[in-house]
Amino acid sequence: MSDQIRRNMPLFPIGIVKQLTELSARQIRYYEEHGLIHPVRTNGNQRLFSFNDVDKLLEIKTLIEQGINISGIKRILELNEKAAEMGTIAQGQPAEISDKELRKHLKNELIMAGRNGKASIIQGQLSRFFH
Repeated sequence: MSDQIRRNMPLFPIGIVKQLTELSARQIRYYEEHGLIHPVRTNGNQRLFSFNDVDKLLEIKTLIEQGINISGIKRILELNEKAAEMGTIAQGQPAEISDKELRKHLKNELIMAGRNGKASIIQGQLSRFFH
């Protein structure tokens, strides 16, 4: 069984997630209502969260503490998912992307600069512009 499969397995009820994230049940439900997380529901309608859900909740908590609103968090999470789909985040080794894609990412990062407090996911790609 791969690590990715294990990380996506729904294991934790909301009580455990509350302890792990120090978020209230209301906050967790609010993030679910806004489509930021997607816990699995049991036949009894109980929410079960995966390791990835817990990680995402911790990331959301950090972004909220930095003053980013829900729509900004949605956008950041969307960009992170797109980057992962493009293969730019893969085992710490960024995939090669075209100059056009790189410029598009740079434009987005300049717009979002300082908002999420994270290093660029494409920093390694910048070296091709500086010899």
